[in-house]
Order: sequence, then C-alpha cells, then structure tokens
Amino acid sequence: MKIDIANGKTGKTLVVVDVTKSDTILDVKKKHIKLKTHLYPTRMSYKLSLKDKTLAEDVKIGDIETLTDGSVLYFKDLGPQIGWGTVFLAEYIGPIAMYLVFYCSADCTYIYPDSKQSGHNFVQKLAMGCYVGHYVKRVLETIFVHRFSKATMPIGNLFKNCTYYWGFLGLYLTLSTTRCIQYQVPKRKSMLDLESTCSVN
Repeated sequence: MKIDIANGKTGKTLVVVDVTKSDTILDVKKKHIKLKTHLYPTRMSYKLSLKDKTLAEDVKIGDIETLTDGSVLYFKDLGPQIGWGTVFLAEYIGPIAMYLVFYCSADCTYIYPDSKQSGHNFVQKLAMGCYVGHYVKRVLETIFVHRFSKATMPIGNLFKNCTYYWGFLGLYLTLSTTRCIQYQVPKRKSMLDLESTCSVN
C-alpha cells in the first residue's frame, strides 16, 4: 500500500512511499531517505496527526489500525543530531583539559603574603584531585555504564550544555582555585588617626 509523507507544518505531501504491513517505521524512514538523501533516521519524526506523539521506530505498519492505503504520516525534520554519548564526553572532557592547563601554567600560589611556599599548596592539589577525579569518573561512566533511552539530541543543545560545563564549572572554578592570589592585609588605622579624623570633622 502507499502512504503519503506530508510536511508537519504545511500538510503538503512531500513523498509517497510503498510499504507493507510488516514494515516498521524505521523501514519507512529508509524508503524516505532514498528520495531525500540529506536525511537520516534519528533526524526524522513521524506522527499520525499533528497532536499525536512521535511514532517509535520499531512500530509495525500493520499494528497501526488507522493507517491504511492512502493514509498520511506527518513528517518533521528534527535538524542535525548528535549522539548522547558524544555530548556527555564533550561536556566532561572540556573541564578536565581546561583545569589541567591552568593548573600546570600557574605562575605562583601564594595564598598569604608572608608565605614562602612555591608551587601548589596542599589545598590546591586536593582540589585538583577531587575536580579531575570527579570528571574522569563521569567519563568512564559514560563509556562503560550509561545506556541512553534516546540515541541523539539536537546538535544546537551541545553548545548550551558545553557553555555551562566549560564556562562556569570549567573556567570559573579553575581560576578560583589554581591562580596566584595576592592577598593584602588592609592597613589598620591607629587611634591617633581616628582622633585626628574626628577632630577635622
């Protein structure tokens, strides 16, 4: 039987595909791709109507009672996609690299003005170990543990996610724990200075 694939916004028919009852939605996508080569399965979404949920790829045509010869599937192009595993790795590897670059290039680590210590002090070493260890754990979990319910996400969201992880968690925390902090003790006014100030007023 033939099914019309229509634009989800305009309702205009884009392509017509031949399907069988044993075909799945994934099979429909593959047939659609043969006619529109710039597409790929994770970028494509089909609905029975504009208000319905997206049809899963493993659903068979024969299991959809309302789908008959000449029926319409409404198509939406989800845009360029990226795998969730790649997203997580990009989010976590960035802060690790950023932290280590600043940590290794720090010129001095004098936390107090009278300190004679050079190099990183114990607190900074501890912070580096905790910070890097935390993200290494997340990277290993992404590779060996996590299973994602959805294969991909819009690639545009990658930049928003990385801005948070690289910007706040990466740059801000890195600079606040690894750079040289020259702390100057404020000068205390003596009683004579305070008395002279009061007398002037």
